[in-house]
Parts: sequence; C-alpha cells; structure tokens
Amino acid sequence: MLQILLVTFPFFALVLLGYLATQARVLPREAIGGLNSFVLYFALPCMLYRFGARTPIAQLLDVRVASTWLACALIMVTFTVLTTRRGAVGWNDAAFGALVATFPNSGFMGVPLLATLVGAASAAPVIVTLTIDMVITSSLCVALSRLDTMDEHGVRRAAVHALRGMALNPLPWSILLGCLSSATGWSPPAPVATTVGLLADAASPTALFTIGAVLARPRARAPAQDLGTTGAVAQLVLYKLLVHPTLVLSAGALAAAVGRPVPHTALVAMTLLAALPSASNVPMLAERFGADTARVARVVMISTALAFLTFSLAVAWLV
Repeated sequence: MLQILLVTFPFFALVLLGYLATQARVLPREAIGGLNSFVLYFALPCMLYRFGARTPIAQLLDVRVASTWLACALIMVTFTVLTTRRGAVGWNDAAFGALVATFPNSGFMGVPLLATLVGAASAAPVIVTLTIDMVITSSLCVALSRLDTMDEHGVRRAAVHALRGMALNPLPWSILLGCLSSATGWSPPAPVATTVGLLADAASPTALFTIGAVLARPRARAPAQDLGTTGAVAQLVLYKLLVHPTLVLSAGALAAAVGRPVPHTALVAMTLLAALPSASNVPMLAERFGADTARVARVVMISTALAFLTFSLAVAWLV
C-alpha cells in the first residue's frame, strides 16, 4: 500500500497545491480561466492526440470496452435520478447530480494517473470512456435537466446547446485526429511533433494544479433553494467513489460470464477511471443551466479529497 501511495501522492499533492495557492491568493483567481484554457485547448488535446496516435486502432474501436462503459453510464444516470429526484430536487438538480455521480475526472486526472499506474495499455480505455462521457453522458444529462418545464422546445434547445458545446470542445477532435493518425500511420512533421510533445508533457502537472485552483474558486449558487445538504452531498459522493467502480467491475464480470470478456487490462483501467472523483467541469455546466451549483461543487471537492484514499485502495486491490 505504501508503494501505491508513493505513486498517487504526487498527483493529489499537485491538486492540493493548486487549491492552497488559490486560497492564499498566490495564484490570482482571475488567472484560473487562463490556466483552464491552456489545459483544455492546448496541453490536454496534445496529450490525447499522442495517446491516440500511439495506440493500435483495433484497441480504440473495441466494442466491448465501449458498450460496457456506456451501459454502466446509463445505469448510473438512471439510478441516480430515480433515487435523488424527490422533494425540492427536480429534474434539473437530479440530472446534474447524476452527471456529477457518473462523469469521472478522466481528462484532467485520469489521463496522467492511469498512464503512470497502468502504462500505455490504459490509453485506449481512457480515450473510449472520455469520448462516451463527453458526447453521450453529458448530452443526456443536459437534456434531462430541461424536463422540469415539460417544454419540448426547452429540451430541444438544451440538446442543441449540448451538441454545440461538444463541437466546440477540442478534446473529441484531438481524439478523432489521434485515431486517424493511428489508422493511417500518418505523423506530423518533426518540428510540429516536437511542439505537440512539449505541450503533451505539460498537460499532467498543469491539469492537476488547475483542478485544485478550480475547486478553490467560489461559485455562485442557483437562485432557488440550496440543496447541498450533508446527506445529499454524501449520497452523490458515495455513488461516485463506490457505486460507480463497483458497477463497472461487476459489468466486466458479467461480460466474461456471457462469453464477451473485456480485456483484463482494459477492465482494470475502466474500474480505476470509475473510481476517480467527479469531473471538475460539471459545476460550470450546472451553473450555466441554473442547477444548484453549490451542491455539485461540494460533491466534486469532497470526492476529490476522499479519492486520495479510496482510489489508492482501488489501485492496491486491482493493480
């Protein structure tokens, strides 16, 4: 266990440093947007492109990995909505509760962590699962969040907004370009490849530091009642850190039982991805669509803090 903690500690320490630097105003809060943009539009796309380009195309198109992760995501969204939509929690807050319980921080945190713990074999599962969560899980939850009004136009507008956001997100495009490079064997000219490599190498530390900075940034609450009670937050944290990875591991066992086994390394990587804390971009989405941002932000913060222990335990058990 000590060896596992020696590996995971630096990653979570960078998150803590980002948080403390922002709280102490060493990093101005106005600079967080710039850091976030650098990671999202430059460093992380280059890392994902490099992963995709170096991974055999057959692994990137593994239907068993994609179908298992998608099925678990749909189950998690359905289960979370059914068990949290009550009282003052309507479709909007239930939908974003489902998203924060289902969407792990696989981009900013999972990519560097899994590359270190599992190695190059983790690249394909990370790319496949991240694509599903960005394209399908997020769009589904945004659409569900509009059902409060029972207005078809509102749902359609939310779906269009989600698709537009996906189209403007550079991560799916960098993944697609990496897949094309893998399939065709094409590689950029040496000077471009070196530039891409420098940006990719900068992604891990900057992304982790930025997570801490984002968590330290105060967020506006929704105009409605604050739903971020201790019990409601604890329930979603439990779903993210325990229920989600248990579901993915169980789905892998079921797939093996019916003769469609997920490759062992891929299943380990998927389970560890599910054991990650909630994605740090969910509070921004919740704020944009008028959900209770405080509740969602607390889930992200607490799951990130607890994941240092729970994720390390998952690694000790699986790796």
